[in-house]
Amino acid sequence: MNTTNQTVRKAVIPAAGLGTRFLPATKAMPKEMLPVVDKPAIQYVVEEAVKVGLHDILMITGRNKRALEDHFDRVPALEATLADKGETAKLSSIQAASNLGDIHYVRQGDPNGLGHAVLRAKQHVGYEPFAVLLGDDLIDARDELLSTMIEVQAKTGGSVVALIEVEPSQISAYGCADIQEIDGESYVRINELVEKPDVEDAPSNLAVIGRYVLHPAVFEVLERTGPGRGGEIQLTDALQELAAGDGEGHGVYGVVFRGRRYDTGDKLSYLKACVQLAIDSDDLGPGLREWLPGFTAGLSH
Repeated sequence: MNTTNQTVRKAVIPAAGLGTRFLPATKAMPKEMLPVVDKPAIQYVVEEAVKVGLHDILMITGRNKRALEDHFDRVPALEATLADKGETAKLSSIQAASNLGDIHYVRQGDPNGLGHAVLRAKQHVGYEPFAVLLGDDLIDARDELLSTMIEVQAKTGGSVVALIEVEPSQISAYGCADIQEIDGESYVRINELVEKPDVEDAPSNLAVIGRYVLHPAVFEVLERTGPGRGGEIQLTDALQELAAGDGEGHGVYGVVFRGRRYDTGDKLSYLKACVQLAIDSDDLGPGLREWLPGFTAGLSH
């Protein structure tokens, strides 16, 4: 089946991870529900998808993830209480979460890696291109990324990954891309993807981050992809096969993102993300900017 001229309509958000880096906070609460300023991290990701017109969203969840469904559901009793009290701003904020899009849920079952989680979306997605958004990466709403990736996918007919430049010494924490420039284009062709290479073996300082726009051919590849690094089915391995092959759905391309990205993947980066987004907010920013210099100056004494 040819996917030419098919537009991306659906977003897949894998959210089945255990969040062990944030224990004990995530013992009974999904890591995706950890607040980043005044919204759970997962809401930023859903809002990003909806902003570019992806209103059909599938979350890949697991055990103890019911809070995700509850967050995006209506709470009539709470809404009525807020309305009675005249607290319209709070009422609007919770209604916004439940009105974002058409959100579906499927459980991953076995925790067999990101590639396995994406494969669980096959029945819902069908044979059309789709976006995958990982919750550890928050992209600033003022910067374009996903819309650009969707345009590149439509132009190339392949799959597209998001890349950022990192310090060469940090590349071993990421998947790394060996790329080829394309004359006259702002995107690049991916020759090879290497998962967390040693610094001396890395082909570049371009790291893959958690945004993908994938051709549905990836499903067929994932179905025959065996366990890779960490004993899990790696999306990187499937993309590597698509990058190396020819024909319908093959070819992998990269968009280098130079905008604002907030990493919530570990405790320190999560705290930094909270501070960065709070400083940029209209209500908290002024007070935080006034307080921070004095606080940091006091640390040096």
